Amino acid sequence: MLRWTIFIVIYILIDIYAFQAFRTFTKNNWFSAVYIAISVSLLFLFIYQVTSGDSTRTMTPLRMYTFGFVVAIFFPKLMIVLFMLMEDVVRLLVGSAARLGGMNDSFHIPSRRKFVSAIALGLAAIPFSSLLYGMYRGKYNYKVLSYTLEFDDLPDAFDGYRITQISDIHSGSFDNEDKVAYGIDLINQQKSDVILFTGDLVNNLAEEMVPWKELFAKLNAKDGVYSVLGNHDYGDYVDWNSQEAKKKNLNDLISLQKEMGWDLLLNENRTLVRNGERIKLVGVENWGAGGFKKAGDLDKACEGVEDHEFKILMSHDPSHWQQQVKTDDRHFHLTLSGHTHGMQFGIEIPGLIKWSPVKYRYENWAGVYEELGRYINVNRGFGFIGYPGRVGIWPEVSVIELKKRAHTA
Repeated sequence: MLRWTIFIVIYILIDIYAFQAFRTFTKNNWFSAVYIAISVSLLFLFIYQVTSGDSTRTMTPLRMYTFGFVVAIFFPKLMIVLFMLMEDVVRLLVGSAARLGGMNDSFHIPSRRKFVSAIALGLAAIPFSSLLYGMYRGKYNYKVLSYTLEFDDLPDAFDGYRITQISDIHSGSFDNEDKVAYGIDLINQQKSDVILFTGDLVNNLAEEMVPWKELFAKLNAKDGVYSVLGNHDYGDYVDWNSQEAKKKNLNDLISLQKEMGWDLLLNENRTLVRNGERIKLVGVENWGAGGFKKAGDLDKACEGVEDHEFKILMSHDPSHWQQQVKTDDRHFHLTLSGHTHGMQFGIEIPGLIKWSPVKYRYENWAGVYEELGRYINVNRGFGFIGYPGRVGIWPEVSVIELKKRAHTA
């Protein structure tokens, strides 16, 4: 609770300071009243959300939208404050110089300039409108990202094999059935040979998936739909009354995936066969660095798998690849992960820039990476959690085509 108290105090101080820019720009009392009403209402709603309920990190839609509007208003105001702070430093220096130079008999700080406040407000409008757009449209702005990966030892029969990967559905966050249905249709339209889901089906509770079960049961591929668990699927962020209730929640989630026709891999592997040749699909439970659950067991998951076989690994958290998988002697050719969401915020212009704050936490945070002749694709996620939107980092459907590398004489 202490961290929320500190945040609230900081929020109030920034709000008061930012208000000075509005008052410098316009003296209209109605404008000021609206500003104060919005700030106070949002602050009380935020306090209510963090002090009511079970005080866990459970993210209900109302909590997410409260958080979303706080973010959409707080960060633009923070930008205004930083801009004004620079102006106040200049004002202080000018006033000090005038006093020391004998131009003024007494110390006097020049008034704030209206055009500086106008510039600050104009710049703040950019993140404000972007964050609102992300909540209104961005979170369902599904994108299909296609990759072709070449391998020397890919079995000939799998040359051209297509994989569709989705990740981080977070069904407890959805609020538009038509948009989600569109996303599912988009996945099926790729007509891939197999569909692979790399974890976080729910935010916290298995029951979140129940209203969406029939929609996701429509996912279809010739070789089936396979899945693994992510950190949110275990119910670790809920204050359960008993361990039995927590265990039942996980069992219910496992049963739901079976009812949808998905094959959930719990530290297991499956064999994909084509024209007498085969590749191995390996799925581990969540394994994440930095305090996340470490239930993934590569040794158990690889029981019966030959070292020389071509292997695709499904592992929710990309830190697993960095810390264990990429240097494993069994040579996992391709790892599929999710987890980061690309932080649901960033800037991506193909060939020019690819940036999100999450890059400072995860070395592999979005897209395809290659090291030591091994690949990982980090899917940006199908759903959303926390901030109920996406800005610049759009929900993703990954389509990966496996190709046999051609050798020239």
